[in-house]
Order: sequence, then structure tokens, then C-alpha cells
Amino acid sequence: MIRVTELALPLDHPDEALRAAVLQRLQLRDADLMHFTVFKRSYDARKKNSEIKFVYIVDLAVRDEAAVLARFSEDAHVRLAPDTAYYPVAQAPAGLTERPVVVGLGPCGLFAALLLAQMGFRPIVLERGKDVRRRTKDTWALWRKKQLSPESNVQFGEGGAGLFSDGKLYSQIKDPKFYGRKVMAEFVKAGAPEEILFVSKPHIGTFRLTGVVSRMREEIISLGGDIRFEHKVTDLLVENGEVQGIALASGEQIKSRHVVMALGHSARETFRMLHRRDVFLEAKPFAIGFRIEHPQGLIDHARLGKYAGHPALGAADYKLVYHAKNGRAVYSFCMCPGGTVVAATSEPGRVVTNGMSQYSRNERNANSGIVVNIEPAKDFPGDPLAGVELQEQLEATAYDLGGRDYCAPAQLVGDFIAGRPSEQLGEVEPSYKPGIRLGDLAPSLPHYAIEAIREALPAFGRQIRGFDRADALLTGVETRTSSPVRITRDRESLQSLNTRGLYPAGEGAGYAGGILSAGVDGIKVAEAVAKAMMADLGAGSENRTATQAETRP
Repeated sequence: MIRVTELALPLDHPDEALRAAVLQRLQLRDADLMHFTVFKRSYDARKKNSEIKFVYIVDLAVRDEAAVLARFSEDAHVRLAPDTAYYPVAQAPAGLTERPVVVGLGPCGLFAALLLAQMGFRPIVLERGKDVRRRTKDTWALWRKKQLSPESNVQFGEGGAGLFSDGKLYSQIKDPKFYGRKVMAEFVKAGAPEEILFVSKPHIGTFRLTGVVSRMREEIISLGGDIRFEHKVTDLLVENGEVQGIALASGEQIKSRHVVMALGHSARETFRMLHRRDVFLEAKPFAIGFRIEHPQGLIDHARLGKYAGHPALGAADYKLVYHAKNGRAVYSFCMCPGGTVVAATSEPGRVVTNGMSQYSRNERNANSGIVVNIEPAKDFPGDPLAGVELQEQLEATAYDLGGRDYCAPAQLVGDFIAGRPSEQLGEVEPSYKPGIRLGDLAPSLPHYAIEAIREALPAFGRQIRGFDRADALLTGVETRTSSPVRITRDRESLQSLNTRGLYPAGEGAGYAGGILSAGVDGIKVAEAVAKAMMADLGAGSENRTATQAETRP
């Protein structure tokens, strides 16, 4: 296969124009181009007031490939395409009785279990929450009726926290083995739109993602995996620094020497349990702040100019960073075009916000987190769980400020910058359910965070005109941007530094940030488990052979 990059075409080009562009670029006759696929399609909006074009990367097969490559040997935009296929690292032998355990069925646990099942290792998957159908009902109960289910909500249940989000499927991780391509291919196989394989910023959206996740679960089961909902892990069984299994809230114990801890960033009880068991933990950076809402049209016009509203581009997004005078970084987080702000708490007596979009991204408002970095070395050195405690304190304060009924505290941007409470909404209508209570957000975050955000908002307004408009709305608090803990692991074996057989994985362990990177990490850990189990089998075979030799007459 040959890869051709930097093929630019107008937004409204007909389908046949891409083939014609490939033929022209490579100076080929139509009969010489056997077939082609789009590897990536992006657009450059930096010249939004002149012309925005689609830019393609195309992989293709031609007659006499060697001659074409030789002809363009000096052209950096024509080269041999890399092999992006996925190749399993192992295949479990028939009759293998030992089974790995995967704790958590978010994106990381889902892909760890799927890959282990595809390699024949028949994983046992334990999820404290419910399946997507029942979990969705429980989540809506909080949003509509202010009824929280602590074990089934935005954070816990099949699909993980990413299920109720924008469904973003892009990441800046290094991926030399193209594991991200495997993630996308599995999503498409399970019913996701095929465009996620090539658009530059793919997303699925919550409603579509629920069906995709349930079909992937069915595949795991069909391959011999066992998925158990409402099975909460409460203890880790360890002897002489080696995992022997896990214990459940029901009192049941499941024995296994290979346990994947694919936790979400909100698994606070599990973090504390691992700390009690002396599993190596360390505090890691995270961020705290608010959700900000604007009319989506304002963002579209600021980012796309005359192309705002073009159906080929959809709702526009943004990414902003500002370095405040007090040394804090303020940045936009998890931007949701055409979406809503949602209640994301998993614990009684606390308020947490997050953002969500459907696949269509056609809601009235744009929203994103505006958050400030927290650095353990500066803010709470020495205590691996201090970040968890800070999150809990801020969420409890937000619950009080919101009226103690899961409504969220909110303030208009103009009032927040001026340091006065808000009493009345402007044109921007809040999307947060169960509802908001206007007031003063200053007590909801540490002073350094409030100071940094007040300084950053006018700076963001200079980058996106209208971003700091007086009636844009801030809703508090956004605290669960990422895990405040890292369950540190060995770089080679991917096992805990001091607990053999324990594989920390995904966002909760501090090794991912979003659906795609969590899925990729799940694949990596599944491969590590498979290799370790095969190595154990080889060692067992060698031991048996040695024993037979010693006892042979």
C-alpha cells in the first residue's frame, strides 16, 4: 500500500473528486488505481475568512507499486503506508483453567476483557455498577428527580464515565503500534459510524455509545468471558507480595494470580483499600474548576467565520490555555460542542459537573471545563490520597452552595470577574439538570484557583471574541478531570511496582485520559497479562519436566 498525504479539496467536493485528485497527484491512469481508503480527513480553519478545505491522507493500492514509489522517492507526501493491522501476542491453549480477572467495565476494562477473550483467556469481569440500559435509567433519575444511586450513575456502570460524555475518540498519546486503530475498528464492528476511522476528531455521543458498548459485551461473553454486574470489589488478596485474587462486598472470593485494576477516576473506596494493602500509590496532577456555557453559534462564528453552520464541519470546538500570574495554568477541558452540562456525582451530599454531547451535537449551548492545575508536590506533598480529600471537600461545598438537593451553584461570567453574586440570568440558558442556583462561586474553590480563572477569562475573550461575555454561565464544580492518584506500575511488565500479578490500568490508575487512550491502555495491559500467563504455563511445563526427570528410575 502507498500513502499519499496533503490532498486538499473544497468542503463541498463530490465523492468522485477524491479519486480524481489521487490520480492527478500520482500521474496515474484510472485503471492503474486498484482501490483506496481514506486514512484521515481533517480541515484547517486558521484561514476561516478565506477558504477552509478538507485535507486527506489516503492509502491506496496500485499496479506496479515499486515503480510509483521510485518515481516519487524524493516526495515526502508519497511513501509506503505503515501496517496498521492488529496481531494478537498470544493464544491461550485449549483447556486452560486459570482465568484473569478484570475489575471495571469502563473503556479500559472493556478492551482489556475483549482482547483477553479474543486470545482465548476467558476473563472474569467485575463491575460494581449496572449494565448500560439500567444504568441509564438510574442516571436520568438523578438528573430529573434528584435521586442518586451511589453504585449506578455517571461514574459507575458499564461503559464507565466516558459513556455519559461527548464520546470523543481522539487523543495525543504516542501510538507506534496503532492500537488506537484497533480500538476504532472494534467500535465500528460494534455499530459505531465508520467515519470515526478517518475523521480528525471522531466522536460517537452517548446514545450511540450505549449500543456499541452492549454489543462489545456480548462478544466478550460469546468468546467465553464472564461479566458480572453489581459485583463490587472490596479487598485484594495478597500473599508475599503476590496477588491471589479479590474479595467482593458479598463476601465471595475469586482466586486469580492476574488481576487487572481498570478503575475509573472516581473509585475512591478502592484507592483507599489499595493504600491499606500497601499497594504502591502516589499522588498525581489533576485539575479543578467550573463548566462554562456559551451559545454554540458564538463559538461557530469565532472559530469558523463565514463557514459557521456548514453541515460538513458541524459544531465548532476550541482549546484554550492561559498561564496566570500566580503560576497556575488555566485551560479548557473536555469541550462539548452542542452539548449539555450534566450532574456527575457518585456520592451522596456532593455536587460534580461534567459535559456531554450526543452524536448530532445540536443542542443550543457549547460547554467546556475551565480548570486550574493542581500539583501534588506544591499543594500537598507526601500524601498520595490528599487529592482525593480535596475533591471531596470541594464537592461537599458545592452541594451546600447549590441548596443541598443536587442543584449546582452558578454565576454569570461578568459577575464572577467583578466579584459580585449573580441574581439573574442573561441570554445564556443553563443546561444543567437537576438545576442551578445563582450566587457567588468564590467559596467553591481555593483562592488561587478563583484568582487564576478570573485572570484567564478576559484573556480567553481576546482569543475567542465573546468568550468572556457578561452573561456566559459558570457552573460548579468540575473536580474529576482525571484521577488524583497513580497506581504506579513497572514499564515493562505493566504490573504494580510492589504487588506481582496486579495490573493497574486506565484512567483511574493514572495511565489514560479519555475513551481512546483508556482503550489503548486496556489493549496494552491485556497483552501483558497474556504474555505473563503464557510464561507461567511455560515455567510450569519446565518444572513438571524437571520433576519427572528427578523421579525417573
